[in-house]
Amino acid sequence: MDIQNLAYAVIQVVHNFGAVAVVGSAVYALWPGPWQAEMRKPLAWVMLAGWAAQAASGGAFGGVSWLYYGRFPDIHGIAVAALLIKMVCAAAGFILAAAYLYSGIAWSERAQQATWRALATLAATALTAAAFLRWFS
Repeated sequence: MDIQNLAYAVIQVVHNFGAVAVVGSAVYALWPGPWQAEMRKPLAWVMLAGWAAQAASGGAFGGVSWLYYGRFPDIHGIAVAALLIKMVCAAAGFILAAAYLYSGIAWSERAQQATWRALATLAATALTAAAFLRWFS
């Protein structure tokens, strides 16, 4: 068994579940229904964990490359731009989710909806950038 490929596969699983968490929690938080208000705080925890998983697993991809090759992956052009977009989305999403957990429950309904729309946009943008990073690397 190739340990390097196993490491990449395990990291990819974490990365994929992080993506599901950030996209799924935002979509569910925006889905209309009587449960919406009471589910926002638990969904914000899922969102926060998802962004943390995205950041940690993204770094782990680079770490495995460093461990096996002594350097980070050789990416350029569109792939670098996509990576930067993903990193900005992850940082902004993590900070926004944390801010929501800290005081967002007390925000107006309009502000809460805007926050979840922003989180959904960040998640969709990061997921889209991931495709460009993958195929232009």
